[in-house]
Amino acid sequence: MIPPISPIPPISPIPQASLIPEAVRTIERLVALDATSGATTALPVVREAMRRIPELSADPGTLRAQGSDRLAVLAELCEVIGWILFDAGLHRQAHRMNARALALAELCGDRWTTRFVLLNDSMLKTHTGAPRTALEAAGRVQGRRALPARVGSLVLIRQAHAIAVLGGHREALELMARAHSRFLDGISRHDPPWAWWIDRTELVGHQGWVQARLRRWDRAIPLLHEAATAPGPAYRDLFTAQLLASLARAGAWRESQDLIAELAPRAARIGSVRTTRTLGGTAAHLLGAPGTPPPLREAAAFLLESLPPRTPSAGAHVL
Repeated sequence: MIPPISPIPPISPIPQASLIPEAVRTIERLVALDATSGATTALPVVREAMRRIPELSADPGTLRAQGSDRLAVLAELCEVIGWILFDAGLHRQAHRMNARALALAELCGDRWTTRFVLLNDSMLKTHTGAPRTALEAAGRVQGRRALPARVGSLVLIRQAHAIAVLGGHREALELMARAHSRFLDGISRHDPPWAWWIDRTELVGHQGWVQARLRRWDRAIPLLHEAATAPGPAYRDLFTAQLLASLARAGAWRESQDLIAELAPRAARIGSVRTTRTLGGTAAHLLGAPGTPPPLREAAAFLLESLPPRTPSAGAHVL
């Protein structure tokens, strides 16, 4: 759900000399909101940033003369905004912001931000049903030098998801095995600043999710359970949603009912549209499946009623 956003009074653009500190503060604020409350709660901050920092809306080519430090921080802010828009269900706007981030990063030669945006866009493309384009984006991350382990692992994860959607069963599993191996190589001084969030829980969650895409429920469920029950940022509720989907499709009725009982009371506060749409799809599946036991059917109906309404139009004019 995109929560109602109160009208924002006119905001004066920030002075040019203040752009870098303002952008850095906005990045920090958006990352904190996303981690604690989810992407939809960060949308008002995105709108405010778009009003205060005109460069976020300008043609990147017109900013070519600006210093590399300014271009780099603008590229990073666009990358963060792109992620927020994606998780808030605003896919077209997310893709446009990713394209802007790429253009700005290339203008200043910020290769690491370029790679991060490509990995985000790969995830977006898989999610929106374009796995071949997702593979292409992930492939562009590679360079002449070997990537640090955490980044290399993430490339393999993105490729595994896309291949799984395309039906490449064995190849997807091989890619995830390689991702696990690369991850075990550990952190190095060559890791970019954004690699901090690629931790073991993230890896395990994606291992389970790829297994679920391949309908290997017996393998997916333990991995997703481990990721869903580990402490972590709000956006990892998605692993809980994938766990419920796997349980439901595996016919694990009691476990599905227990998880819904835990989820439903807090469902309205989930700030990730990706997550709430996955939960809604699973609840609808349980309601329509002829073999669903009556108590689970009632629980699914309760979950569906508890989710935020699907009204993305409130955020449709962020950009």
